[in-house]
Amino acid sequence: MGIPSRAAGLGALVPLRVWVPDSVEDPTVVLRQVVDGEPRFVPCTRKVSDGAGHWFEAELLARNPVTRYRFLISGREGNRRVYEWLTAAGVADHDVSDSHDFTYLAHGTKAPQWLESAIVYQVFPDRFARSASSGELHRSDLPAWAIPMSWEEPCEENGEINGRQVYGGDLLGLEEKLDYLTDLGVSVVYMCPIFPAGSAHRYDASTFEHIDPLLGGDGALISLTEAAHARGIKIVMDLTTNHTGSKHEWFMRAQADASSVEAGFYFFTEHPDRYDGWLGIDSLPKLNYDSAALRERMYLGEESTVSRYLAPPFNVDGWRIDVANMTGRHGAQELTHEIAREIRETMREETWLVAEHFHDASPDLPGNGWDGAMNYSGFTKPLWAWLSPEDSAVNWLGLPIGVPKLPTRAVLASLREYNAQLTYEARLHSQNQLCSHDTARSRTVFGDPDRHAAALGALVGLPGVPTLFAGDELALEGNNGEHSRTPMPWTAIESGTLSEEAKAWWTLTARVFKARNSLRALQSGGLRWLHAGEDSLTFMRTDSEAPVLVHLARAAHEAFSLPASLVLAVPALESSDVTHSPGVIVETADATSGGQPSDLIMTLRAERAGFVITPMRPYTDADTHVL
Repeated sequence: MGIPSRAAGLGALVPLRVWVPDSVEDPTVVLRQVVDGEPRFVPCTRKVSDGAGHWFEAELLARNPVTRYRFLISGREGNRRVYEWLTAAGVADHDVSDSHDFTYLAHGTKAPQWLESAIVYQVFPDRFARSASSGELHRSDLPAWAIPMSWEEPCEENGEINGRQVYGGDLLGLEEKLDYLTDLGVSVVYMCPIFPAGSAHRYDASTFEHIDPLLGGDGALISLTEAAHARGIKIVMDLTTNHTGSKHEWFMRAQADASSVEAGFYFFTEHPDRYDGWLGIDSLPKLNYDSAALRERMYLGEESTVSRYLAPPFNVDGWRIDVANMTGRHGAQELTHEIAREIRETMREETWLVAEHFHDASPDLPGNGWDGAMNYSGFTKPLWAWLSPEDSAVNWLGLPIGVPKLPTRAVLASLREYNAQLTYEARLHSQNQLCSHDTARSRTVFGDPDRHAAALGALVGLPGVPTLFAGDELALEGNNGEHSRTPMPWTAIESGTLSEEAKAWWTLTARVFKARNSLRALQSGGLRWLHAGEDSLTFMRTDSEAPVLVHLARAAHEAFSLPASLVLAVPALESSDVTHSPGVIVETADATSGGQPSDLIMTLRAERAGFVITPMRPYTDADTHVL
């Protein structure tokens, strides 16, 4: 079906289109939407035929800020009576609840337009790059908690030790590597926290007033954003709204004086030493947003933390909110949606607000708060489960088991049913990541370069913002989130002594990013599933002028065919934008009927795991080749 990409406002009539194959005889198509809490039924009008089916059109009344809708298709298909509901989760042959209905937001979101074409590169600042002028690390120059490390030393898997290992990466080092990111095809850099703290990961901030001098201080951030913007790259920062560190200046004042304003920022059970920490961790005291003063300092007004770094002279382009799913939630306290809305209202236009969320984020994405989330549930977990080897020892994203290898049927169900809960805008504005600083690395998860290639095809093929953790373009490995915070191998990169596999992986990553950057359908197109085999998934990113077909294979598979009259598009094989990994092949041939060509057939086969991304053009009557 055709999906409107931008909101039209309250009271607007929004055109919708849905395609029904000609195999359904005398179809009746009805739009069902909910208006003021009551179902409203609108008959759809039969429109243009493409030779294989007809498009039906109707107008959705955007009466309410949020409108849920679906389609009923009825008729006959041979001897079978057709009674089917089309929802965001697919086609159902029985009455279903409203939970998977399509969602239209009359006012849309405030997510920036640039986000739909964005490719994000995540940087762990201490481990990305040391500036050329930084010199050697000396213990005397570091906080008491820090363990100085040489750049080539491996990092520890143990979180306590890893959090104290300091490699000396800084913001000037990141600035000096921006051309490397431009060559890769990156358009957004998201940095883990850069405020002063008591650890290398800096999620235990001691202040939000300035940038950590170990990273170069305020001036380094100003210089970085200027240099990035000159190259067309956006900069996104990381903010812990759920907690501070126990050495944060607010918490120190709160402990020193029970009558202070800051004492109301936290959940003290017995002042000064008994309080609620995030997940019971005393070094991370949880913030209490019943305090109006806390809201003012954190995100309301021009002097707040959120506003200050979005404004000159810093001019960063957005915030990733750490532990967003727990911010404002504490027992009976339920303020998360209110806080998200107020942060979004504070932020200037054309900035991005994305939430960390390890499970189902859909209840927290109503359209007026977070623009999107880190889509672990709707992207990372299904891909891990589909592409991991048998008996994986990698932790299953927090569950006390290794990653299971699940059948295609189960993985496709997760991809469809979970993402059906999101508005399509929220999905487009959420991060798709194969790994992050909190997980094992992609190559370790998938184990095999070909399965990793299939995952890379999914990263740019499925709706969402592709997000790559620094070093993944070189197939670096890491057994868990701590171990994955690996220093970048700049000596090998710049001397040309990378392994051949690392070089090949960088090249493949740059190629798929180029495809994402050049094909509009991969950025903002709709999604239509075409085929699910035992070891393959095939889908279309829809676009009225230039759709794109994506085929993913987790293993070698026999050839199967898709007629253009069902795909509703034909390959534009003359295009130079076809991108694939080795051994995954798409071919075309004419089908025949009565000795004459009758349809264009596309055949997909794989000699090994991998992907193919194929530019298409819309199917027309001419593509039946009938003489």
